[in-house]
Amino acid sequence: MNESDNKNLENEEVVAEAAEEVSEESTEEVVAEAAEEVSEESTEEVVAEAAEDDKETQEEDSSPVVSLNEKTPSQIVSDFESNQLKEDIPSFRPGDTIVVSVKVKEGDRTRLQAFEGVVMGIKKRGIVRKISSGIGVERTFQTHSPLIDSIKVKRKGDVRQSKLFYLRDRSGKSARIKERLD
Repeated sequence: MNESDNKNLENEEVVAEAAEEVSEESTEEVVAEAAEEVSEESTEEVVAEAAEDDKETQEEDSSPVVSLNEKTPSQIVSDFESNQLKEDIPSFRPGDTIVVSVKVKEGDRTRLQAFEGVVMGIKKRGIVRKISSGIGVERTFQTHSPLIDSIKVKRKGDVRQSKLFYLRDRSGKSARIKERLD
């Protein structure tokens, strides 16, 4: 017999004793009262045993227990994204001349390639334009990309617009940008 069978037998004995002791009250009332007492006791005992079992299983598991109700999925995603963001990115604005060191994989090797140009616009990513052999080359970089090794500001430019797409139509002296003196 297991413990639950023993408890059931004990509960039945308590009900029988209570029925014999009280002769004035009807048998049905006594049985109902005894059943309520037994159910309350057994419920408390079951809850206590479950709590002890939970403590034992938590002690056995070395991993921390995290409640699912602590964070929403959007909070979990935002925590993960905040851990992935780079902290060593300098502040730069449109018109600044920057040098972006990009990791380039060629076969088995990985090397750094520098891309120097004027920042044409920023919105979670930067569009950098340079003139290479008389041809305008634009490249878009994700600001926090793992492929970017470093970003260095070489020169600060003084412009009034946030997007410098007008530079696409200009070349030579007309494409120059004044230097910002901060």
